[in-house]
Amino acid sequence: MLTTGYPQGSQMNMFRNIRIALLASIFAVTPAFAQKNPLDEAMGLDGLEKIKVKDIDLVYARPGATLATYKKVMLDPVDVSFHKDWNPERTGSRLKLSPEERENIRGGVAKIVHEEFIKTLSAKNAYPIVTAAGPDVLRAKVKIVNLYVNAPDTGVGRSRTYTVSAGEMTMFLELYDSETGAVLARVVDRREARNTGQMNLSSSVFNTAEAAALANEWARILKKSFDTAHGIGKK
Repeated sequence: MLTTGYPQGSQMNMFRNIRIALLASIFAVTPAFAQKNPLDEAMGLDGLEKIKVKDIDLVYARPGATLATYKKVMLDPVDVSFHKDWNPERTGSRLKLSPEERENIRGGVAKIVHEEFIKTLSAKNAYPIVTAAGPDVLRAKVKIVNLYVNAPDTGVGRSRTYTVSAGEMTMFLELYDSETGAVLARVVDRREARNTGQMNLSSSVFNTAEAAALANEWARILKKSFDTAHGIGKK
């Protein structure tokens, strides 16, 4: 039985500092994890152990934890942060993006990712999205870090920019028991937008579609994990 609760008093500050350290280490994540990475230590907090999941860079899960007991999902608002080296100019200009333009992009990606997870998980009422905790409710926290948009479209000017890829981003996902707050799993996965080998006209429509495609891939993997735990799709 999952019985872990939320820490109180000074312990809360300690756990808050641990979380900050965890998020900081994620900014250094790379596609390969061959060498020991500080991220591994942070991911293993709360007794989680490293497991292998197909098509995902890094996964740590609580031993014995299963998604079979969960039928609904409580999805927190998605948080988004940019890559530390991302400091783009407006398309066709040497002017840097304004704080407002950067916030519009950040908020836009957060909305896209949140909507894709809702759409994919709740399709055909498979795993309904709810707002209250419960014994059969899984809480999911999705964070997008290291967001890098190669050619952001601000709608200013008429210059055209062509890119091979829209950019990249890394997902950091935490899964909790909604009632106890016990951490069940942590996931980190870095992905680049599709690279067709051809130059594509960068636009808000193009960038939005690519962000949605990446979010959909992650949401589908989570849904597949749900289906496997519930024996769906097995012959």
